[in-house]
This record gives sequence, structure tokens and C-alpha cells, in this order.
Amino acid sequence: MAIIIIRTVIVYFSLLITMRLLGKRQLGEMELSEFVLAALIADLASLPLQDLGIPMINGLVPIMVLFCCELLIAGLSMRSIRLRSFFSGKPSFLIVRGKICQSEMHRNRFTPDELMQELRNQGILDISSVEYAVLETDGKLNVVPFAAERPPTAKQLGIEVPDESYPFIVINNGRVLQANLKHLGRDLNWLTKQLKQNGLSSPQQVFLMTADSSGRIYLAEREAANEP
Repeated sequence: MAIIIIRTVIVYFSLLITMRLLGKRQLGEMELSEFVLAALIADLASLPLQDLGIPMINGLVPIMVLFCCELLIAGLSMRSIRLRSFFSGKPSFLIVRGKICQSEMHRNRFTPDELMQELRNQGILDISSVEYAVLETDGKLNVVPFAAERPPTAKQLGIEVPDESYPFIVINNGRVLQANLKHLGRDLNWLTKQLKQNGLSSPQQVFLMTADSSGRIYLAEREAANEP
């Protein structure tokens, strides 16, 4: 039993490190090569766990080779447009100025039902109101309505809207994030003053506190049930 647990932990952290090194873009969306990589890694990682007679190195080495191949493909794709098109494909225009491109629909095996579902997911019921619908290389459909169908912006309406600063978390479940305080140009003295203004004596009494560069603060006290 101990051997199974140790092998499982080794495989888990190996996969965790490998996927983390691939970067955030690969974790958020998958291209074709990345999908193949994920499928192969899932299969290879399970072999040492299913059969204790297989040495761990026989499962880890192929995973590292696949990881190196993916890094090589990613590096070459960044340098060559042709290679990028070969490995990742090109975006396809399924709708152009309100008209469905049936040839592109057939080429991508995209059915009318799927097209209507994707449009409904984005709150669009009338195909004629769509200027462009682009099927991206990761399989996501991006829809661009005609200008007359888009919601007006504050600039178009002539309304002045104050800029909103990005809020940073300064206290997370009782813990002070000093790096975020420094980013805001604040210090612990400022934080202590803000807590006193809200009737609190220590950060341990705060569940969440955010602040932005304009001085706006959000503070939520910790409830009794959340106390350690």
C-alpha cells in the first residue's frame, strides 16, 4: 500500500510541475498539439500506477520527452507562421456579414444546430445581426455583431465615467499580503489606521479586505464559524 501511495504522489507532482511549466495559456485553452499531449500524458501516467511491475522511470521519461516536444513545437510555432498554421490551424469565418459560409461549416463539421446553440449562448437570436462569427483554433466561437447591434459605450453616449482602479487583496482570511500593500504604495501603519476606522484591532478579524489606488476599500469581517 505504501508503494502505491508513494508512486501516486510522485506521478501527481510530476504531472503538476509539467503542466505548470507549459504556462497559463495552455491551461486556459488547448490547441491540437496540446490536446494530444494531454491525452498521451494521461495514458502514460496511469501505467506505473496500474502495474507495480513497471518501473517508475518508464512512466516519467516518456512524459518528459512529450513535454520537451511540446516546448519545441511551441517555440517553432512562435517563430514561423506556416508552422503555427500547420500545428494550430487557422480561424474559420462561419458567418460573414449576416450570411452563413456553408463551405466552412462543412469543413469544420459544424452543424446548424451547433451554430444556433453557440449564438444563443452569447445572447444572439438573429443571424442577420451578426457581422462576423469566427471559429477560433481552440474551438471557441467569437461573434461580432454589426455596429448598430452592439450596446453603446459611455464614450458614444457622451457620458463621462470616472476611471476605476484595480482592487488588490490586502488581507486574505486574516493574513496581510504585504506585496499588494507595497504595490498600492501603502504600509502597515496605513492598514492599522483603516482597521481602527472600522472598529477592528487586528487583521485576524478580517476575512477579506481589498483596496485600490483611488482609496476605495472593501472590508468583510470574519464570522465566528470561520475562526480556526
